[in-house]
Amino acid sequence: MSQNRVFTDTEQPGTFTSEPGQASDRTQEMPMTAESTDCCRCLPGFLRPTFSSASLEKLYQTYFQRQRQETLLVLLVFAALFNAYVVIMCAVLYSADKRGTIAAAAVGLAVDVALYALCRFRPPKRQGIRTLLPGAIWLLITAHVLLYLGLNFAGYTQAGDVVGWQTFFSFSFFLTLPLRVSAILMLTLTSCATHTAVLAVPLALRHAANPHHAAIIVRQLFADWMLYGGAVCVGLVSYFMADRRYRRAFMEARQSLEVSLSLEDQSQQQEELLLSILPKHIADEMLQGMKDDNQQKDMQFNTMYMYRHENVSILFADIVGFTQLSSACSAQELVKLLNELFARFDKLAAQHHQLRIKILGDCYYCICGLPDYRDDHAACSIRMGLAMVKAISYVREKTGTDVDMRVGVHTGTVLGGVLGQKRWQFDVWSTDVTVANKMESGGIPGRVHISQSTYSCLHGEFEVEEGNGGERCEYLLEKGIDTYLVIAPPQHTDTQPNGMANGTSPQLINTKESSGSVCSVRSTHTRNGSVTALQSTPAHTDDQVASMMEMGVKKNEQELNRLLHKALLERETEEIAREKRVNSVSLRFHDAELETRYSTEEETQTGMAFTCSCVVLSACSAMEIFIDPQLVVNYVTLAIGESLLLILTICSLAAIFPRLFPERLVSFSLWIDRTRWARNIWAAAAIFVLTMAEVADMLSCEPPSLILLNSTSGVSLGLLGDGGCAENPKHYSFMSVLLLVATSMLVQVSHLIKLALMLLVVVATGAVNIYSWRHTYDIYDLIRYLGYRSSVVPSKYLMTVMIIIMMLSLYYFTRHMERQARQLFVWRVAVRGQKEQVAEMRRYNEALVINMLPEHVAKHFLGSKKRDEELYSQSYDEIGVMFASIPNFSDFYTEEGINNGGIECLRILNEIISDFDNLLDRPEFFSITKIKTIGSTYMAASGVSPESNTNCYTKCKKEEQPLKERWQHLADLADFALAMKVTLTNLNNQSFNSFMLRIGLNKGAVLAGVIGARKPHYDIWGNTVNVASRMESTGVMGNIQVVEDCYNILKIYGFRFVRRGPIFVKGKGELLTFFMKGKDTTPANDIATTTLPHQVLQQS
Repeated sequence: MSQNRVFTDTEQPGTFTSEPGQASDRTQEMPMTAESTDCCRCLPGFLRPTFSSASLEKLYQTYFQRQRQETLLVLLVFAALFNAYVVIMCAVLYSADKRGTIAAAAVGLAVDVALYALCRFRPPKRQGIRTLLPGAIWLLITAHVLLYLGLNFAGYTQAGDVVGWQTFFSFSFFLTLPLRVSAILMLTLTSCATHTAVLAVPLALRHAANPHHAAIIVRQLFADWMLYGGAVCVGLVSYFMADRRYRRAFMEARQSLEVSLSLEDQSQQQEELLLSILPKHIADEMLQGMKDDNQQKDMQFNTMYMYRHENVSILFADIVGFTQLSSACSAQELVKLLNELFARFDKLAAQHHQLRIKILGDCYYCICGLPDYRDDHAACSIRMGLAMVKAISYVREKTGTDVDMRVGVHTGTVLGGVLGQKRWQFDVWSTDVTVANKMESGGIPGRVHISQSTYSCLHGEFEVEEGNGGERCEYLLEKGIDTYLVIAPPQHTDTQPNGMANGTSPQLINTKESSGSVCSVRSTHTRNGSVTALQSTPAHTDDQVASMMEMGVKKNEQELNRLLHKALLERETEEIAREKRVNSVSLRFHDAELETRYSTEEETQTGMAFTCSCVVLSACSAMEIFIDPQLVVNYVTLAIGESLLLILTICSLAAIFPRLFPERLVSFSLWIDRTRWARNIWAAAAIFVLTMAEVADMLSCEPPSLILLNSTSGVSLGLLGDGGCAENPKHYSFMSVLLLVATSMLVQVSHLIKLALMLLVVVATGAVNIYSWRHTYDIYDLIRYLGYRSSVVPSKYLMTVMIIIMMLSLYYFTRHMERQARQLFVWRVAVRGQKEQVAEMRRYNEALVINMLPEHVAKHFLGSKKRDEELYSQSYDEIGVMFASIPNFSDFYTEEGINNGGIECLRILNEIISDFDNLLDRPEFFSITKIKTIGSTYMAASGVSPESNTNCYTKCKKEEQPLKERWQHLADLADFALAMKVTLTNLNNQSFNSFMLRIGLNKGAVLAGVIGARKPHYDIWGNTVNVASRMESTGVMGNIQVVEDCYNILKIYGFRFVRRGPIFVKGKGELLTFFMKGKDTTPANDIATTTLPHQVLQQS
């Protein structure tokens, strides 16, 4: 199974659908199904995405866990900063009772640093350790928080102690732990519940006798859980946003791999196709010429790819008795036979170092010593000829017909290249090519006929005898060329050409099959790999075909997943390229264009980020309601803030769900996504609303009132109230933790903008803590630590430093995420570039194929790998065929030095053929297909393309179509013939030449087909083609000759004719022919009466 297998859109096992109503111009996300095996089934389906392919989902989870291993380092940084914070805050005002707290924090800090160094520089290799490591780090952080709570606040516990850090880490777990969301949720809830239990137990014991205080504590603990709930909700959203981001990156990596494989496959197909028809040096130049097509427009002449090759051997081989063979087989069977025979010739050509030039009906010719010179070129060509004679003897034996091969070989110089702009075929021109052709026609069936120049290149490898070619060919006699017949060595008479003993091979072709049937064929291979027979292949049942296809898809999916896993591992090691692309401080791309593209990149998760702001405000307001339900300002800020945030959120969601919102709002939302400064303003507005809501709530809190309390232990201080905001100032500072969390959730916003917004939150909260609430915090500390003899850091500074540490932690994380986002963007750009490269390669490939095969035939070959023995054939009932030659070009062609050995003469021929090719681009000639060029002869056909709307391409029956509509393509072919004459006349005037066309037209039934899939050769066969060729060869220069049937059709369209009269046509006897002289603007009923010396008027 080839590795270069690329899934089609319908085969992709790991695709996932875009969200409902998603804008069509956004980057399409991949189809997913709702995850049903996870324990978080209560979540909406779009928050539980998974790939439909189990193997792909498993591979993704491995990739996702590995990516989150990097973010695990961020969590260790958070833990280290927390322990550093504890050490600093305790060491500032050190006392003996803080020794335990400092020791625990210092040990924790050392463990954090050690784990970071281990994971950073020597990551664990064993899967078991990697699996246990996230849980161990979670346990370590939970222990950090609980030890700080238990040691630092022993005997002075309050319901808000370390709640800010617990909230921060609750969110951080979702950001960083490389676990499934269900496991993270369970660990986070366990951590929060443990923290609450550690707070609740001593508080319950202390205030058990005071129901009023107990109620206040319950409210405070519920307020804690509002903060936890907000952090968990935002954490869940962040997890699924990261999951979708990683899934997108994963699928882009998969697409990148597919594109790479497709690019490799396209390149391989293109190279195989080109090199099957063109030599490498010509193919490379032509492909480069296609890419530099704009340069050609300023050139005086059309590009010609032509090279001179000296001292090469040319072999012509013709099937003798082909007419008898044709009569013994149906047309389809004949194509199948030729396909198998010429495919075998191609294999022999490869064995004997031959370059096949062209197939002309039943004629095969090739060259040795081109493009790479060989000393033994003559011997190789003779071996090739002997092998062909043996191959045809096998066909003669199996078919019972008197067919044979007549082979001629001549050595000399050729001009090899491609002429024209359409239907490229490599060909050779020179006088020596003509001699080689005459060596074949003057040869003897079953023998290899060589010239004196070929014999002179031999070194005694073969025995020869006099050939007497001049007795059979006047041209050889005129040129005085001595010829020889090669005596076949004994080893060539004992075995079949395929290496099998005579009579042991199965039947080559079943000539008793019903006419018109094209059987699927199967090759029987011998040990040396040569094809021995064609046999009918039994058809598979639908179930068998489906099972085979399913097995193939699974194997290809497994192979693609294996390569994807390898590619992902390689991608993760590309750190150097990442560092070179961006500035280490600003993280901006060094390439300004790339930075602009990144800034205008659309982000489909903007709406989710703004939704988090609404969740944060709701959580903060709920917390305030539990702390101080009578604070009216809280309800006002909730209503106004939520309204403003909803406006911002809806404007962001409109682009994701365009069907739910007005068109103008959707356009506005898309504009925000694409405009950097608009996104920044939108993000700043959301954080500003949250910050102002927090500040307004804090400033609206009334200062506390102190009271003296008498108890059995003596007089103490207390607050007059029921546990409102003044008695719980820390909870209001904890709101800034969620604000920082909301800021970090903003997407497609620069880390510097996020830093500025975080500073806004920190400065606003710190200013309120230190200045506006300084008396509130002082009273809070006075009451709380009334019996504490050691100095403590004031809570207003403790809260402010805590917020600063969290800001630094989250900023570190935002830099990490932006660096990762930019790297993913670079990979995305690379995938797009690869896709464009594949598309460009596909365009070149299609252009090349279509330049070698008709477009409708090329579709049969594009994107598939065909065997040499596979057939393409199509029968046509009503086709027009044209041969147009320039007989006097042979008089013009010379190989003198002034013409650069004939190249300049061929340059003129290239201009002529190119101008004829350009005519085919005109819309009136859309139904005409160029078949090939043979020397200076141009062959075309009409009605073979689907656009002609005839010959089984139309739904209408033939008898239901008007005659004029059915044969419109033939009229177009006649117009094309007249246009060729006008074109040649114009070229004569420009080049001061006197070339003339001799054209033959005919209509009728033909069989079209491609012989060989790896070396495809498209041609048409049939009596119609033979008669059209005879109309050209028996015609008169400057005229277009047609038979009577063709004349009867074309005169309906207004073409003018003169009657030539009956002429003798080889193999057909006498045929009545006419010369087409032009076309009237309106159809004429009578033919022209102008008489020329060689014309005979039709008698009415």
